[in-house]
Order: sequence, then structure tokens, then C-alpha cells
Amino acid sequence: MTVFKPANILLPKLTDFTPWSVIACDQYTSDREYWANVRRICEDKPSTLNLIFPEVYLKDTDAPQRIRDINAQMTRYLSDGLFEEYKDAYIYVERTLSDGSVRHGIVGMLDLEEYSYEKGAQTLVRATEGTVIDRLPPRVKIRRDAPLELPHIMMLIDDRSHSVIEPLDEHRQDMATLYGFDLMLGGGHITGRLISDSLKDNVNAALDKMLQNFDKTYGLADTQPLLFAAGDGNHSLATAKKCYEDLKASGNAAAAAKARYALVEVVNLHDDSLKFEPIHRAVFNVDIKELISKFNEYFPGSEVIDNAEQADDDCLTLVTAHSQTIMRVPHQGHNLLVGALQQFLDELIKSNPDIEIDYIHGDDDLRRLAENSPRTAGFLLPAMAKNELFRTVILDGALPRKTFSMGMAQDKRYYLECRKIK
Repeated sequence: MTVFKPANILLPKLTDFTPWSVIACDQYTSDREYWANVRRICEDKPSTLNLIFPEVYLKDTDAPQRIRDINAQMTRYLSDGLFEEYKDAYIYVERTLSDGSVRHGIVGMLDLEEYSYEKGAQTLVRATEGTVIDRLPPRVKIRRDAPLELPHIMMLIDDRSHSVIEPLDEHRQDMATLYGFDLMLGGGHITGRLISDSLKDNVNAALDKMLQNFDKTYGLADTQPLLFAAGDGNHSLATAKKCYEDLKASGNAAAAAKARYALVEVVNLHDDSLKFEPIHRAVFNVDIKELISKFNEYFPGSEVIDNAEQADDDCLTLVTAHSQTIMRVPHQGHNLLVGALQQFLDELIKSNPDIEIDYIHGDDDLRRLAENSPRTAGFLLPAMAKNELFRTVILDGALPRKTFSMGMAQDKRYYLECRKIK
């Protein structure tokens, strides 16, 4: 297996990892209070908060200085000898989530030569949702000059026989524990163990077998295999790919070789803890009556559902400051309701550039945003069935952007491990 490989992984030499590890930058993007709390926890301590750009601040005027500070802090941490390097390593991760379930994964590096986020890609590694090219530039600005990468990327494998990750559990007590601590602000607990050389071989062999059995698994003999699908961190992976391709184009072969891989965590789609949650839409700076009028015009035939028990995958809930309305919405031309809604919202913004859209994880968070403002509306969406993910991506390509989320916001991947990329 050369697509997913062990990496030279850096971990900080700390006794208290909690301030070090913060949640993915694309979470709580409308909640400055959350990130203010993170800042208070991490103040004057080594932290990945100093190495990332939370998206809640992307529109602030100090963005260029933030990026310079991030790269400078990476250099300081390296020169100060903060890190211990584990060479040619896989890390077995056990993440206790907010509901008490445990998600299992393996941290290693993915070959960007085998990945594409382009529409119609036939590579072994693909995006699961549409990549918004406009979201890449600020990420590229950080990574282009960064000496380190920190992953919040989670890749999925469709391992129905539980042959790659799950067998590691019976050997967990024989592995050296690298970290074990509570994550801040409701993130649960995380433990990382160093996978032995013999078990690394087992992981690689199991992945090879999955690839060999692709035709049998899907019954798609004339289709290019898909082995890894981006679950979380799609735009971070796309950023890594863009930076790698730029270095190749520059003719700097040595720099390109270092940038060829991206550190990721691989998780089995069929891990019992893995639940697909919908990603809701919050619409800001909108006249609610006008929004409802345009919605009904765009989706003729929508019907109001009086009983929540009658709701199905064709239903969404419109939340405003004064009401919550369940509607069954026709979405011809789109396999998923979220795709039809996203197209409506995209066209709405074109006609009124003052309107803003945000993507919200969690029913209560969306309701709170909508109920606290007379010019904010929320669309609560149904969850997608996870078992159809790989087949859908293989046959139809990437899903509409922000179609699903793997778990609630607090259960997302936290930054923890690092790798030198320069």
C-alpha cells in the first residue's frame, strides 16, 4: 500500500495536552464566544490555536498579519524544540465522543498524487462533496510558507468486513501510549497509541486486499476504484493538493517531494460510532416574508406538514424568530434535497448580495441563531444515509457541498499531531 503510508509525526513534549489541542478551524464559524473561550483556555500556553486560522475571523481586517503570525509561531515551536518526532509512524486513535461512543482511526499520510477534487475524478482518493475553489486562497496562503501541517482531515474507507482498523483493538494494550487526555469544551477524550511494525504491515495488507476486492464489493467491473473518500477537511486536503501542484509546476522537485503527502486520520465508514449528521443552512440579513415568497416560487408544490412524525427525507424545517414550519419539498433534478436547497440559496445570494449563508452543525445551534434575530432564517435538513456514500460518489461524483457532517460540531477532529512539510 503506497497511497496511505506511515509518516514522521510530531507531538509536543507536554504533560498537559488539553490547551494544545483545539477543534477544526471550520467549526463554530458564527460563534465568536466559543473561540474566545478557546483563547482563554490556551492563553500563554503552547497551543495549536496559534497555528491555525479559525474561519470565524476570516473576514476580519487583520487576516494578513494572522497568517504571518501563524507561520512565525510554527518556526518558533520548531526552533524551541517543542516536538518529539516519531519516525515512520502510524498512530492508532481512540476518540470518546460526546455521546460516550468511541471512534477508531489511524493517523498516517496520504499520497496527493492519488487524489483529485476535480469533477468526474477517477482517482483512488476523491472528494465526497463539491469543492468551493473560493475557499482555498486563505488556506493556500497559510500552507504555502508553513513549515508544519496539522490535520483535521478525516478520510473514510468502506471497510464492510472491519479488516483494517478494528483488528488493532485487541493489541491496544501492547502499544506504547503517546497521549491520553480530555479535549476542551465538550470534545470528549482522546488516546493515541504507536502502532508496531508488524501491525503496520497488517494494516497495509488489509488495504491492499480492499483494493483487490473493489469489483466484487460494488459489482462495478468497468469503474475506476475508489479507496479513500474525504469525510471531513475536504478543503484542507484540496489546499494541500493545490500547494503540491504549484510546487511541481515551479520545477522545485525537492520541495514538491516533501509536499506530496498530507497527514490525515483514516476512519472506517462502518465504525459504530460514526453517524452522519445534516449540515443546516442559516440565512442572515434577509427579509423573512420575501424569503418565504421566493422559496414558494422556487419550489412550487411544497406542502406544510402538521405532524413531525410524518416528516421524511424530502422534508425540511424553516426556523424563524416566530415560527417553525415543516415542509415537504419537491426536488426534481436533484437526488438529495440539500442539493436543491443549495441551488436556491446560491441564486438568492446572486439577486441580493447583502444576504449571507452559513453552514451550521447542530439543530439547537441553528435554532438559537434563527430565533434570536428577526432577519435570520434557518433551514433544518434531514440526515443522509451513510451506507450509500461510496456508491453515490463512484456513480454520480461529488455530492453537493455541505451535504453531511460526521457527528456533531464538538465531535469533529481536534488538531493534535503535526508533520514537517518543509
